[in-house]
Formats: sequence, C-alpha cells, structure tokens
Amino acid sequence: MYAEERQREILLAARAEGRVDVVALAAQYGVTTETVRRDLTVLERAGLLRRVHGGAIPVERLGFEPALATRDSVLTAEKERIAKAALAEIPEDGAILLDAGSTTRRLAEAIPTDRELTVVTNSPPLAALLAQRASLSVIMIGGRVRGRTLATVDDWALQPLKHLHVDVAFMATNGLSAEHGLTTPDPAEASMKRAMIGAARRTVLLADHTKVGNDYLARFGDLDDVDLLITDTGLDQAVAEELELRGLRLVRA
Repeated sequence: MYAEERQREILLAARAEGRVDVVALAAQYGVTTETVRRDLTVLERAGLLRRVHGGAIPVERLGFEPALATRDSVLTAEKERIAKAALAEIPEDGAILLDAGSTTRRLAEAIPTDRELTVVTNSPPLAALLAQRASLSVIMIGGRVRGRTLATVDDWALQPLKHLHVDVAFMATNGLSAEHGLTTPDPAEASMKRAMIGAARRTVLLADHTKVGNDYLARFGDLDDVDLLITDTGLDQAVAEELELRGLRLVRA
C-alpha cells in the first residue's frame, strides 16, 4: 500500500471513529509506529487531523460525536475490565446513578444479582436492562432522548436531579485532560452530567485511555469533581502520573 492510500484510510477511520491510535494503526498496516506518526504529521499539516497524545483526531472533532453503537463495538476488552474494577465501588445497598454510555452499560450488566439497590439512570437502554432485575429499583430520568448517545437531556431530565441524592455516580466522558477537566461535545448533555455529579456523594469516572488528552466543546466538571478514575492499562504511565499529581486518584484495570 502506498503512503497516500494509507493516509486516506487513516483519515476515514478517524472521521468514522472519532480518533485513531498510533499503536493500533501500526499493527493494522504492518508498519512501524514512526511511519504512522509521519502519516499523521502529513495529515495534520494538510489541516485534516489534529495530533493528540498517542494518536490523532479529525479537525472537525468539536462537532463530531460517534454514535453509541459505534462506541460500543470498540475497546470491548478494556471496557469490560474497567466495569469489573468498578464493581468494587458499588455499595451493598443504597442508591447509585449510571450515566449513559458504552462502558457504563458493561457495568450495568455486571451488577451482582444479590445487590438490593436503587439505580437512577438517564439511559433508556440501561433502564430497560436493569428493570428486569427483581432486586433492583430502577428510576428512569425522563426528557428528550439524544439519538447519538440515547441519553435523556434538557429541563425535564434536569429537574428530578435537584431532588435526588445518591451514594455513587458512575459517569462517562468523551474527553478528560489536566488542563480542561471533563468535556463532551453536546452542551445539553454536559448540563445533565454536571447535575448528576452534583446529586452524588461520590463520583467514579469510567473512561478508557483513548478519552484522556481529548477536549470537547462543553465542559461539565473539573478533576476535583472526580473521586476516582477507572481506566485501562493502555493509559501512558507519564500521563497517569501527571493526573495523580493533579490530585486525581486512578485505577488502571
């Protein structure tokens, strides 16, 4: 394959998935990581990609958000390990909040059947999944459903959160950086996430390593708002140490 063909495919993958990873691309095309980095540099100079730690994102990133089905099909092993680690943060009883997302879905699937919990969620798919569990009391937060994330948003969804207080909120994010905190592409969804964090005694963030270093349009929290970040071993050690120096406690599953 010529370099131009590979670069075109890399650009298409970045636009389809929201991000490309240097190591994964090198393995996919059977080239060195340095070759991939040169490809990304060419695309960046052409104004098509923006280089980030470990990979690149399309320049239209601020307006780009992969659909839930797309996100659910990538990094599946990492998300399952994150969910398994998050089980240690679920109380024996009480109330928890589950944000909409592909990793939080895996946590929902892994909740032990003997836990008697109240689960609050803004995700219709998660509510339908958990409502089948006899030991769980499920509260679905109503509102407008965003097609891309299948999360409820806007005022009808925000109002109930003012009257709720849960033990732990398990949150998802599109971006996480030391400079800009927690971010997501949609302002309405950012408002929901901010309110969820405010309704919880503790906040546990579930985010695979590709989310770290990315910044999106709407900010919904600071690193100080997160009690624990559970990510995967793909997170660079130097980046992990920087986050910890900023006061963020994290687990790499």
